Amino acid sequence: MDVEEALEFADSLVFGITGKHLDSLQKAILRGAWNNQKYKEIAQLHHRSEKYIKEVGSELWRLLSLALGDGELCKANFRATVERHSNKISYFEKGIVNINNSVNICRDTSHSPKVPDSETADKRNHRQDAFTTNEPTGTAKPEVRQDLGDAPDISLFYGNTGFLTELEKWIVLEHCRLVALLGISGIGKTALAVRLVKQIQDDFECIIWRSLRSSPPLETIQTTLIQFLSNRQETELPASADERLSQLLEYLRKYRCLVVIDDVHMVHSSEQLAGYYQPGYEDYDSLFRRVGELYHNSCLLLLSCEKPREIAALEGENRPVRSLQLDGLGNAAREILKEKGLVEEEKWDCLIDCYRGNPLWLTLVATLIKDLFSGRVSEFLKYDTLFLGEDLQSVLRPTFNRLSESEKKVMSALASQAEPVSISELLEPLIAPDLFNAVQSLNRRFLIEKKEQGSETLFTLQPVVKQYVKTQYGL
Repeated sequence: MDVEEALEFADSLVFGITGKHLDSLQKAILRGAWNNQKYKEIAQLHHRSEKYIKEVGSELWRLLSLALGDGELCKANFRATVERHSNKISYFEKGIVNINNSVNICRDTSHSPKVPDSETADKRNHRQDAFTTNEPTGTAKPEVRQDLGDAPDISLFYGNTGFLTELEKWIVLEHCRLVALLGISGIGKTALAVRLVKQIQDDFECIIWRSLRSSPPLETIQTTLIQFLSNRQETELPASADERLSQLLEYLRKYRCLVVIDDVHMVHSSEQLAGYYQPGYEDYDSLFRRVGELYHNSCLLLLSCEKPREIAALEGENRPVRSLQLDGLGNAAREILKEKGLVEEEKWDCLIDCYRGNPLWLTLVATLIKDLFSGRVSEFLKYDTLFLGEDLQSVLRPTFNRLSESEKKVMSALASQAEPVSISELLEPLIAPDLFNAVQSLNRRFLIEKKEQGSETLFTLQPVVKQYVKTQYGL
């Protein structure tokens, strides 16, 4: 038995249990196990983290152990176990074999063994659509259908490999239906999502990326998605939003799709608490809720500068709805400063801390330092006031223009404090209910920092945010 025969055998076993074929990463793990590679080597070859490779491998060994009924299979004994079973059966010569009287394996695995024999050929062919991944073993895998028209071209990617691993685990391994990638403007949400799509694209049948930057109505987004997922077969869509949503969900059930929606905050209202929709855009609430609540095979990935209220209501560690808040790059941000030509590396950590590792903020300030101080960080840092150039202020301005009056009062109060303060110390400008709502909303916009001190929670502002507030409010 060679490795390709072993992969075919393992694919048949897994298909018999799950009704799904091995994906490219699972095959890579099995090839590595067959050739005595370490997890670290497999991870490096396929640009994944070692932790994630181990998690995928663990689930794969569990499935194969269940199918074989032969104790606990693992990477170390995979080859020996498969070869032992190959001596007992000749599944390449027979159409159907039986192992331990429990698992039926068909060499022709173009459809699930669970499908009744009475199913017509037309129905089988309908299931095997032009871009389905459930192709017979040994045939070329169809190319993933993609429409990434709204996805930016990201040539550089800094850090966040831990976030990539977490997102890949949720979406690929745990099949989360609704995932939100969140963080303040410039933190790198879009760049991370672009990298993620490239990394997991083989696990999907179709991928589409759309942006809400121009605040399109839901009907426009629904029409775009349905037409793409139907391969332009749907020419006349239902008139009502609910019927279009039901039709969209049918396609999300039929195919394994990754739908990325960027700039979700652009359909939220300004001068209100975070997460409220603009008049006429409330139907987005139904889209996100139903995608998160109802069963389907796909994943909707939302990118936003403020946390959607639907996510807050539906998410949970053991639920198919999750959110991930991005923080700064940390030490990886040094690559930005190096690329921008800054000198005095011993001063870089101070600069990174002041700008909280935000890649866009650091790019803008590094450009300023290069222009004004020939790249010498110490010359910039010797000024007592944290300087915010106009480029950086223009990035922050849209976020602050969205704040409600109660949020502005809280921001002003926090900016005037030298140290973090408790909720009780913020009560003076607001009554308790308004204060609680405002602080929660600011937290969902990622504009405040929380610090635990004993049994008390304290609140403060990032240095850049505090300086912006002081500048705008004349503090």
